[in-house]
Amino acid sequence: MSLRDGGSIQRGPPRWPARPGLVPRRPEPSALYTYLLDADDELAEEFDIRGRVAVRQLATARVLQVGVGDCDLSSWFDIASQGPGLLILDGLIAFETRTGDRVATELLGSGDLLQAPTLPTDDLLERSCRWRALRPTRFALLDEDFVDRVRPFPQVVRALVSRACRRTAELDVLRAITSQPRLEVRLVLLLWHLAARWGKVERASVRLCLPLTHRLLGQLVAAERPSVSHALKRLAHAGLISGSADDLHLHGTLEYQLESLLERHAALAASATPSDQRAG
Repeated sequence: MSLRDGGSIQRGPPRWPARPGLVPRRPEPSALYTYLLDADDELAEEFDIRGRVAVRQLATARVLQVGVGDCDLSSWFDIASQGPGLLILDGLIAFETRTGDRVATELLGSGDLLQAPTLPTDDLLERSCRWRALRPTRFALLDEDFVDRVRPFPQVVRALVSRACRRTAELDVLRAITSQPRLEVRLVLLLWHLAARWGKVERASVRLCLPLTHRLLGQLVAAERPSVSHALKRLAHAGLISGSADDLHLHGTLEYQLESLLERHAALAASATPSDQRAG
């Protein structure tokens, strides 16, 4: 395929300048191994007490660790290619997908199973991906040897594979959130969605303490950073949230906040002049 622009011909998919940045660091292997059932309560619940004793000795995995910043997981994905992948034991990872000058982000944490990104099947659209640790993170390397050891207990692999399905479901939720036309609604839905997993219920609010920035929130809800900043100010002015992006307090309930936004929107629409309504 060729694309003409001002008389020049570009062969292949359109390309954008690469984003400058530091070389991603590879996770450092440690001398430690972990008993996976000790590190993952949800996985342990697949077995009764007697079963856990038998599985625990076999379900061991090598531990990898990475500090905050970009991380290169490619070599470890290669090692784990015949196994389930890399299981996050603790920490927080942002998986960024860049197409053109836009970046979409997925947040991943303890219990999530990571696998190498598949190559795009669309020859016309260039895509790049990167992993970024928002907190110091540890992974369990689940490779072919791990699969061989737990082969007598298919519940282990079945439970781990279900994590990939869970990630797909989470992405569907994010896609539905980003389809909302009003930015304040997108932010409210996203914050409560994150709070369901990472939030802490306090006396008068739900506290969401994550290393979020306005830029990162924009990548999660498909918005520009300045727009996110203004929308957060409007939500704070309405008394729905308080605090900073990395330490937010959500007041009321999700239903209350959505009703408040609906009433606020209706009041603004009612007070608009006929010329404003025609312009909208």
